[in-house]
Amino acid sequence: MAELEADLDHIIPSSVLPPFWAKLVVGFVSLLCFARSYDGDFVFDDSEAIVNNKDLRAETPLGDLWHHDFWGSRLSSNTSHKSYRPLTVLTFRVNYYLSGGFHPVSFHMVNILLHGGISVLMVDVFSVLFGGLQYTSKGRRLNLAPRSSLLAALLFAVHPVHTECVAGVVGRADLLGALFFLLSFLGYCKAFRESNKEGTHSTFWVLLSIILGAVAMLCKEQGITVLGLNAVFDILVIGKFNVLEIVQKVLHKDKSLENTGVLRNGGFLFRMTLLALGGAGVLYMRWKIMGTGPPAFTEVDNPASFADSMLVRAINYNYYYSLNAWLLLCPWWLCFDWSMGCIPLIKSVGDWRVIALAALWFCIIGLICQALCSEDTHKRRILTLGLGFLIIPFLPASNLFFRVGFVVAERVLYLPSAGYCMLLTLGFGALSKHTKKKVHYNVGKNLADKGNQTAAIRYYREAVRLNPKYVHAMNNLGNILKERNELQEAEELLSLAVQIQPDFAAAWMNLGIVQNSLKRFEAAEQSYRTAIKHRRKYPDCYYNLGRLYADLNRHVDALNAWRNATVLKPEHSLAWNNMIILLDNTGNLAQAEAVGREALGLIPNDHSLMFSLANVLGKSQKYKESEALFLKAIKAHPNTASYHGNLAVLYHRWGHLDLARKHYEISLQLDPTASGTKENYGLLRRKLEQMQKKDV
Repeated sequence: MAELEADLDHIIPSSVLPPFWAKLVVGFVSLLCFARSYDGDFVFDDSEAIVNNKDLRAETPLGDLWHHDFWGSRLSSNTSHKSYRPLTVLTFRVNYYLSGGFHPVSFHMVNILLHGGISVLMVDVFSVLFGGLQYTSKGRRLNLAPRSSLLAALLFAVHPVHTECVAGVVGRADLLGALFFLLSFLGYCKAFRESNKEGTHSTFWVLLSIILGAVAMLCKEQGITVLGLNAVFDILVIGKFNVLEIVQKVLHKDKSLENTGVLRNGGFLFRMTLLALGGAGVLYMRWKIMGTGPPAFTEVDNPASFADSMLVRAINYNYYYSLNAWLLLCPWWLCFDWSMGCIPLIKSVGDWRVIALAALWFCIIGLICQALCSEDTHKRRILTLGLGFLIIPFLPASNLFFRVGFVVAERVLYLPSAGYCMLLTLGFGALSKHTKKKVHYNVGKNLADKGNQTAAIRYYREAVRLNPKYVHAMNNLGNILKERNELQEAEELLSLAVQIQPDFAAAWMNLGIVQNSLKRFEAAEQSYRTAIKHRRKYPDCYYNLGRLYADLNRHVDALNAWRNATVLKPEHSLAWNNMIILLDNTGNLAQAEAVGREALGLIPNDHSLMFSLANVLGKSQKYKESEALFLKAIKAHPNTASYHGNLAVLYHRWGHLDLARKHYEISLQLDPTASGTKENYGLLRRKLEQMQKKDV
């Protein structure tokens, strides 16, 4: 959590972070945004649900509210909308009584204040969703995510898609449903307030949470979905359930699956049972009250649900989802009523609007993959909870379980928008982090490429400080430290990188190189093997593994490793060279010659291979061919001292002493410190002097 908070430190000032001030700011901003709706009239559905609803009048017995739908019709009637929201109607009735009639100002003021209160509650809800659940010894919940919870709550408070809920009086159903939804969630969190042992809970708060969920449903149908969100929260935050790990264990038939803590936790199973039974009981009562029959809608209300083709229905439902997503992302086309043909049906896959479906599912699948597969457990949890808050409250409006009486309705996005605000806040944090860290990483990389290692180290260190999990910066910094022979720190950095990202093959290989330099050969071999496990086709790693085996005099293993490198990358000159040199040094001249010819056949212009093969041919007394390769290598790289020195040795051995003296002298001019060349040159001079004496 500290990472996301640090990423947002320049967006949210610390002066507004104390809980009281944070809630005050959110409440003030939410009221300010929607205050202009206070003097509106009763419009659209307000007329039927309020002005013409006899349930608001004193002469209607209060008991009738429990048998009537939202519009004042009996639930048993065939024409009933089946929208059972008696507690919302009760608040309308209280409004009517206190204001002395149908005075819209008082109705609008209640809606505005409800939205302000819900926005304030969102600060607490988001602090739990972002920061987790942790209490002090006195039972006070800690806010471990003050910046992210404040930013998400502000986004929720000002989101334009809430206009229908707040400015339209009938939107109070969504506001009240959201209020008790949030209270139910926070109540469920309190069930773990006094728990000293993992898995324990207060049954009272769990039951109260279920009751509050039922109250939310009596305000608006989607309120019952809070029980599903509570279950998801319990699984991810309380039970620390890792979905990806469990799936992998199931696929591999891992016996340790039986010991998964959350599945063996009696408290967890008891809570899940209570939530399931509570939800089922509430839904059953709701179904009985409705008269066990679904509401009757017309084709005008929801044209897609009356389409004959299941494919057409599926395509249009998904298109509606994409429109809802677009309203959250870009609330530009706000409308109080999307029915009456506002959205023509998509009747074929050739309709260009199908692109919206593809874009929606591309984004959803991408988020789900990140939520399941991200190495960052905190990011994985936030994404899953954000998607849960986005999707679960929307399910009753999705047409998946039953036909709904609208095409698109902005009011049903009131609660799901909280999930969107979570994801957007996470995105802000990620963008801020990448903007800061990328600058330092890129500058460091450019400096390193230019050879300015000292400055590069400084920028890489800053990139790692800004993002302590920036494994690529750690890897590059470790490489520079390795080149500067600062091996201990290089090993620490690379070990941390592979700990954060266990499948980072390049870091594993570089760690192996450092461990090899530290003479920790077993650890180095294990690091190389791990790198190859995560990247099967990794010729450079096979090359370095071969070098390790050569240092350990495991010549056959070294040759096999280098051969693997050349199979994966036929132009891998270093691997070919090492094979030739090892075979040469171990006296396998025929095999060394064969490998050298094979290598030159693949890389004919590689001067280092010409040089290695020339050495082998010289030892095999194939002087003419060896001379040709030496001269060709020297032509490609005339200032390489060893090329001239070894050609001089060939001439020395061959008996061309004047040519030998010439190339010894050129070699020593290029590298005066070459002791072997000095020694051979001295031998040649003594031999020439002896020959001159004989001639005299």
